[in-house]
Amino acid sequence: MNILPRITTRSHNDNLVKIRQKLIRQEAKMGGKLFGPVPKGTQREFFCLDEKSFVWHETWNENGRQYSISTRYEVRPEGVFKTQNGGSYQGLTITEAVNLYNAVGIYRDKVAAAYSN
Repeated sequence: MNILPRITTRSHNDNLVKIRQKLIRQEAKMGGKLFGPVPKGTQREFFCLDEKSFVWHETWNENGRQYSISTRYEVRPEGVFKTQNGGSYQGLTITEAVNLYNAVGIYRDKVAAAYSN
């Protein structure tokens, strides 16, 4: 019984997963700066999770308390939907859709520029 091909394949897949996670973290940092500097004490991320999903995540401190919000946008055949902090999905308003479209375009351009260097 030859176990080496299974180990090699699993090891290769694990490495690909780690590389993908690292790239997403780097892209999330770039995406968090799309709309200007991030205030001190705030963490902001925007990234493409997969070919149909984008995530906006922000954590900040206010009056000694930490707040966090995660918004996941999903592109579906019937439209674009969002969920915040794991709540139910709802459709985007026209303004939200335009803002997301613009953000995705800027994000795409910044990420492409970073990878072409």
